[in-house]
Amino acid sequence: MQQSPFRFIASASLLAIALYALSCSSETAPETTEPKLTASSINPNGDSELALLMRAMYDDAAQMKKAIENGEQPVSQLDHEKILTASATEPEKAASDTYKVHAQSYLQTLKALEKADVAEAQVLFKDMVDSCMGCHTALCPGPKMKIKHLY
Repeated sequence: MQQSPFRFIASASLLAIALYALSCSSETAPETTEPKLTASSINPNGDSELALLMRAMYDDAAQMKKAIENGEQPVSQLDHEKILTASATEPEKAASDTYKVHAQSYLQTLKALEKADVAEAQVLFKDMVDSCMGCHTALCPGPKMKIKHLY
């Protein structure tokens, strides 16, 4: 019994789609020497590099807050400069002048915090958190409730 040309084309197309889908899912990411940002995904559409970085920045800030509360010099464990280059969920926002100004302000405050003596650290830490809140108020308000926990 001979198949119709339509049936043959449909079967071949389905087979090609299935093989393509399987080949896409088996690819592994190349190894890098940089530390991987491993935060649980809370976004059903996946997380951007910037979203993962900012979650790691929150954890880093929480550690700095503990150090300040213990009378110790806060030390950052991350390369916060990546906020200028990390790929964003909404690239147009991260490319805006508003984002760039807020990011630079944050980085300057962080640098001052890292150089400050313990007595100044508490005020500068609050300034750093204020910087986060300012940016998120202007561009991406979702994380503001979580950021408030840093005060």
